[in-house]
Amino acid sequence: MKTSKLILLRHGQSLYNKRHLFTGWTDIDLSDHGIEEAKRAGNILKKQSLYPDICFISRLKRAIHTAQLVLRELDWEHIDCIKSWKLNERHYGAWQEHDKNAIKADVGEDHFIAVRRGYDTPPPLLEDGDPRLPQNDPRYRDIEPAMLPRGESLKDTRRRALNYFFEMIAPELTRARTVLVSAHGNSLRALVMAIEKLSPEEIVTIEIPTGKPMLYLFDETLHLQKKLTKL
Repeated sequence: MKTSKLILLRHGQSLYNKRHLFTGWTDIDLSDHGIEEAKRAGNILKKQSLYPDICFISRLKRAIHTAQLVLRELDWEHIDCIKSWKLNERHYGAWQEHDKNAIKADVGEDHFIAVRRGYDTPPPLLEDGDPRLPQNDPRYRDIEPAMLPRGESLKDTRRRALNYFFEMIAPELTRARTVLVSAHGNSLRALVMAIEKLSPEEIVTIEIPTGKPMLYLFDETLHLQKKLTKL
């Protein structure tokens, strides 16, 4: 029986992670600590002889640079790396670039948790004319503006991430390949929710740590055989 391997990796700590700001689609880079986390992730994969055949990445540079650092540590930079906005972090709408503690103090802990960790509660949406709208960002000029979010719940993020998973990633897994996905806490939570068949209530407790690879093994029918979170 052939086995395929899916490696899910949240980017290393970003500069906004370090400052406890909501990042979302803000294209912020890795902190020094995040760079070291990405390098350690590459070394972990090397020790386990996990060499990906193909890599999928979001369009945000903290995920892009994480993948580049991992592949450099593996001395494995020749493989194809395909980027998609559908693997981007959840869009935090009007909360983006704001301090998490300040937001919590403003809206109350219950609503804060419902938005940040819940399934179908979105943040306040960006309004027309807001410079943070993705349609104002030239890196998304090839995307129909109506498809770009103004703010998302995890449910919204799950919809686009799963669409991409079945369109692009699953076909590689059916070929018994090793696939690396370098993405974000919430886009990866969305994939984990589907892969592990978690309920909206269960996904609330799931936190994807930065810079720590997670490995899923599948058979040729994409039936989950094993999950390894400590490599």
